[in-house]
Amino acid sequence: MSNSSTQHYAHLLKQVRHHDLLYYVQAQPEISDAAYDRLYRELSDFEKAHPQLIDENSPTRKVGGAPLDSFRTVPHTVRMQSLNNTYSENELTDFLTRVTKGLAGQEATFAIEPKIDGLAVTVRFLDGHLVQGLTRGDGDRGDDITENLKTIRNLPLFVRGLPKTIEFRGEVYLPEPAFAALNHARQKKGEALFANPRNAAAGTLKLLDSREVAQRPLAVVFYGLAQPETSSLTTQDALHQQILQWGLPGHTWFRLADGPGKVLQAIHTLDRDRTKFPFATDGAVIKVNRFDQQRVLLSTEKAPRWAIAYKYTPEQAETRLHAITFQVGRSGVITPVAELDPVLLSGSTVSRATLHNFEEIARKDIRVGDYVNIEKAGEVIPAVLSVNLQKRPTSSRPIAVPRHCPVCGGPLSKEEVFLRCTSRDCVGQLKRRLQHFASRGAMDIEGMGEAMVGQLVDADLVQHLDQLYAVTEEQLTHLDRMGEKSATNLLQGIAASKSRPLWRLIFGLGIPQVGAVSSESLARHFTTLEKLSSATVAELTQVNDVGPKVAEEIVSFFQERSTQRLLPALRKAGLNFTAQKEELAMRGGVLAGKKFVITGTLSQSREEFVRQIQTHGGSVVGSVSPKTDFVLAGEEAGSKLTKARSLQVRVITEKEFVKLVGTESPE
Repeated sequence: MSNSSTQHYAHLLKQVRHHDLLYYVQAQPEISDAAYDRLYRELSDFEKAHPQLIDENSPTRKVGGAPLDSFRTVPHTVRMQSLNNTYSENELTDFLTRVTKGLAGQEATFAIEPKIDGLAVTVRFLDGHLVQGLTRGDGDRGDDITENLKTIRNLPLFVRGLPKTIEFRGEVYLPEPAFAALNHARQKKGEALFANPRNAAAGTLKLLDSREVAQRPLAVVFYGLAQPETSSLTTQDALHQQILQWGLPGHTWFRLADGPGKVLQAIHTLDRDRTKFPFATDGAVIKVNRFDQQRVLLSTEKAPRWAIAYKYTPEQAETRLHAITFQVGRSGVITPVAELDPVLLSGSTVSRATLHNFEEIARKDIRVGDYVNIEKAGEVIPAVLSVNLQKRPTSSRPIAVPRHCPVCGGPLSKEEVFLRCTSRDCVGQLKRRLQHFASRGAMDIEGMGEAMVGQLVDADLVQHLDQLYAVTEEQLTHLDRMGEKSATNLLQGIAASKSRPLWRLIFGLGIPQVGAVSSESLARHFTTLEKLSSATVAELTQVNDVGPKVAEEIVSFFQERSTQRLLPALRKAGLNFTAQKEELAMRGGVLAGKKFVITGTLSQSREEFVRQIQTHGGSVVGSVSPKTDFVLAGEEAGSKLTKARSLQVRVITEKEFVKLVGTESPE
């Protein structure tokens, strides 16, 4: 490899990292999104052409690894506590007084910073490398979410200049634009919406497949150290400045204040400024600035005595609820929606609010015609808090729980607090299923957006998924805003979808709890849709990524009469029911049926070895068990290696792996 190639690669890495820092950490991008995308693609293409040069900390490595069976719990080096909260300025003043008293009258300066509505994490770096990330858990132990944290774009995997060992405390969050886009996508698929960005961030970090985590643009902010006494830093404000100088994500809004008057002034300023932040905030955190004074004040079992969270009262508004409508998701879950007289709330006009479920309606006694108090839960989703009973019309009646599907009139079933339409012929479900079937991640039919799906269904052109393949150009040109060229393009997209890989069809069918990754595993294992459709629960649970509950869902799906009618119709329409060459290539080979666990540092990226194992028919799991066939161990292998030896699972080196698959290198 020429020196010029190495230099060019180093230059590309430096450029992408520089712009990642500007965009994700400092929020001051120098180039357009399109220019960044071109630069990132150039780096990615170069790495594909020169795999031997790939830096393990390259920005392109943030794609996630193989799914885990479960998270392991790890003891915290220092207990992770939560903060005491207050909504009262008087209580905040009392806290400041207690601090002065606890310091025996010594003056204290207070640091004020935003309280991010996210998920608390602790992240440890060793020799500049990110080596471990944990959730708060019960405070003493947390879940090991290291692989998920590594997918976060504003979190470097390697940082120059750090102490040999350092552990940061911080908050993972989902930026508000990303949260809105995520909920919009879930609504289109008929999936339950996240109530707020915090729930979305927490739910994302708990996904066992870090490849799915990588698809959601999480971010993190660091604001503390697990052991500040071991660093050369002496104050909270010095820590914030140092975090940013290291190129790590930290707080850019930060104030110091002496005394109650200035502290209150700072939290009022923060309240005005927080609408500009990319993350949801629900308050201000007030901390004693000096670390030595923090140590004097100590902590209770639950919370430190040197810090408190001041929570802002959420903005509320009153408006009239003039109707309740119902949304039917892809899986049939019925969500009641409050239709409101438009009202301004937290800077935007609100005219609808999710009521979640009928038990919530009954608990709050919400009725049509009521004047209701609403707020934005988590600063984003409008929520109905309560009813103004003094303004209730005398003619109002409680909302009747539907006995039949409000869209199709089909039967309903009760699942926990939700009602679900069980009719596979429901028009509401059909629209959501058709949108999912045509989506980019499934059959990828260009031009089949929400509006087009609605027109096709409402015009009775598509009443079942297979009828999509019988639509003609003449029928399409009679639809609104559908010219001859648009109709031709749509028909070409529909025709192209017939040759999609088998796993896309499996995913597009919308089998409950079966995602894209599981669909790929199912396609590789069964090779045809016919074999999959007749598989038993026992056979299905032999597939990586498929547990007993998912297996039962799959069997139930294929036993439904509507599915048994649909599959022959799709085959007749010409869709591909057989795994294609590249899918089968990942099934056969010398490692067929073997389960691997990868641990430690290897000469190539983890993804390269996963690809090699899958290409030769094996699969990669996240944890060692008696069912594991091999543990591929590199340098600095940890607890997985220890467990493998205790279970007498065969451990092989990289050299032994290369010999096993009969290749000269894992490239």
